[in-house]
Amino acid sequence: MPESALMRDNGPVNQADQDIPTSPEGGQPQDPRRSRLHPRVTSFRSRRGSLTAAQQASWDRQWPSIGADVSDNLLDTAEWFGREAPLILEIGSGTGTATAAMAKAEPHVNLIAVEVYRPGLAQLLQQIERDAIPNIRVLRGDAMDVLENMIGPESLTGVRVFFPDPWPKTRHHKRRLLQPPTFKLIASRLKTGGVLHVATDHAEYAEAIADAGNAEPLLTSLDWESPMTHERPVTKFEDKAHRVGSTITELIWGKIRA
Repeated sequence: MPESALMRDNGPVNQADQDIPTSPEGGQPQDPRRSRLHPRVTSFRSRRGSLTAAQQASWDRQWPSIGADVSDNLLDTAEWFGREAPLILEIGSGTGTATAAMAKAEPHVNLIAVEVYRPGLAQLLQQIERDAIPNIRVLRGDAMDVLENMIGPESLTGVRVFFPDPWPKTRHHKRRLLQPPTFKLIASRLKTGGVLHVATDHAEYAEAIADAGNAEPLLTSLDWESPMTHERPVTKFEDKAHRVGSTITELIWGKIRA
């Protein structure tokens, strides 16, 4: 495997509930008002899920102020968070275990978690409310839309992608999130010196990720002090991977500095 990225060997989390109908052929949703959640061949699986009464109550209390659906509107993150601070984007936050822990460890950063699975976001909202975590905001929808439309160039201090769906069958590789165009887009959104941190438990996908990331000319091996922590809590997904003997591969790049 190429060594350009900083790599550490130590369940997919980008799984969506689909609460809108699709065409019989599996194409775009029939309701154009909701198509923002499924605008292209996506990197996540469709999965239904409902909220418990407690989750719905937490959602109702918090979503209006700290949650939003993806849109074509550029985010004013200073207004949304109520402060200027380094901005980190987590793609595929799942149930938010790592999100909450890392936000508490980095109170000086603003963290945006992107996820399509509503019950996962609801669990994160419960953690935010229970632990009074002030520096997390959540977006529901496709992370590519967020990167393309809601995040401006050179505005991110860091991007985290933990355990993206590996889509192991060859015919499904086109659905993988981390491919050359995504690396190019992420690099354009990172500030100079910003960091991309990826973790996966799928060996073949790790090789493909490393090849694509190392080929991106704006990314390089991180040889300076990182502006964000790389320490992650072990989630249930990762613990399961450890129990079945899967190796966890972490890849870390920095955006080149002039």
